[in-house]
Amino acid sequence: MCGITGYLRLDSEPVDKCLIHSMCRTLVHRGPDELGTYVKDNIGIGMRRLSIIDLKTGSQPIANEDGSLRIVLNGEIYNYKELKDGLIEKGHRFKTGSDTEVILHLYEEHSEGCLQYLNGMFAFAIWDDVKKGLFCARDRVGIKPFYYFKDDKRFIFGSEIKAILEQKSLGLSMDINSLIKLLVFEFIPFPDTMFDKIKKLPPGSYMLINSKGIEIKRYWHPEEIEEKNWSEKDAEEELYGLLKDSVRLRLRSDVPFGAFLSGGIDSGSIVALMSELLSRDVKTFSIGFENKSYNELEYARKVASLFRTDHTDRVIKPSAVELIDRLIAYMDDPIGDFSIFPTYLVSALARDKVKVVLSGDGGDELFGGYDAYLAERLYCYYRMIPEFVKKNFIPVFTGMLPPSGKKKGVVNKLKRFVSGACLPEELGHFRWMMFMNKSGLKHLFKDSVLNFKDINDNFF
Repeated sequence: MCGITGYLRLDSEPVDKCLIHSMCRTLVHRGPDELGTYVKDNIGIGMRRLSIIDLKTGSQPIANEDGSLRIVLNGEIYNYKELKDGLIEKGHRFKTGSDTEVILHLYEEHSEGCLQYLNGMFAFAIWDDVKKGLFCARDRVGIKPFYYFKDDKRFIFGSEIKAILEQKSLGLSMDINSLIKLLVFEFIPFPDTMFDKIKKLPPGSYMLINSKGIEIKRYWHPEEIEEKNWSEKDAEEELYGLLKDSVRLRLRSDVPFGAFLSGGIDSGSIVALMSELLSRDVKTFSIGFENKSYNELEYARKVASLFRTDHTDRVIKPSAVELIDRLIAYMDDPIGDFSIFPTYLVSALARDKVKVVLSGDGGDELFGGYDAYLAERLYCYYRMIPEFVKKNFIPVFTGMLPPSGKKKGVVNKLKRFVSGACLPEELGHFRWMMFMNKSGLKHLFKDSVLNFKDINDNFF
């Protein structure tokens, strides 16, 4: 994980180099290995680096052959070696072995079209000294963050909002709509943030910024992916091949790496493929809790034993208050997800042995693993119950049940399902993901706030 930041004066005033350094200092936890900056006239870019590939010559910002382009990257391009070979054949000359420089030469060759060739997770910014503008982009599903502020005179960006806030005179206010979104969904959907004038670049999008203004375009549309009619056997073989190739590409690293292992299907599959691809034991890491409904160590240990990994695990007794105090400083864009605690703790466990880990994040989204998908299926049967019973008896009954202390206990699932079933069907998938409904919001906000048209249109 690295951190990038930058400042473009749209009014052509010079950028203060000390400010760029100050912005980079806010990101030191993302990139403890190295600081790099480039400041010239009205542009300044910088980054904090966590060195993964090309430890000796991969320092950023990186320039092209004639110095007309400069790039900072947060992320990793998994197919950079294949891309580099093709660019060398076309006459491009490389001075580093990094994946970052590949993007720069690919931009020389294809301009904004370079994004179609990239297989990776990334957020980057390229300063084009000829066009006098910035080209910024974010990966297809938004794994890497990209926040920005813009007014008539300034464009400021960063991997975290705190880098932008180093410029003190931005005139920011809290966005009440975003606060309500956070309470409803437990996160703030793009492009909004808790600040009214700071936005997120949407996933699968890029932006062009110069003195004439800002232009945002999508370069990837998941709905345009071709559907194929495969037999179950063919689909299994294709999925296995794609997963194996995905893991193979992510094993390209110049530093030690391992894997988080929860015992579930997603992380277990990744560990299985790593074991198949590597000639040495995979280093795996797990944590458990004393509360049995949260403790999955039994399953993690079974997977570790099956694939004979070099396994490390620990049962912990975390202090929630202490962890909140420690983690809140990194939550510029807040989320209400308990997983931040175990993720932090298992990362702390792994950091003494490895610098990079593979995880199973994304598996539930792609393969229907969340409770919301099951709720949609069950609703097909629930809707057959007479309307009078659904409105007057079931909600009253579930409301009387005390919540369970178990992780996703039956009672908790039932209460959440009935709450979602009471919402309009037009809300679709979102109603199964809502944390707080309108009745809950009424206890926190005045009617004048909740009666805003855009709030009602978006949520209820």
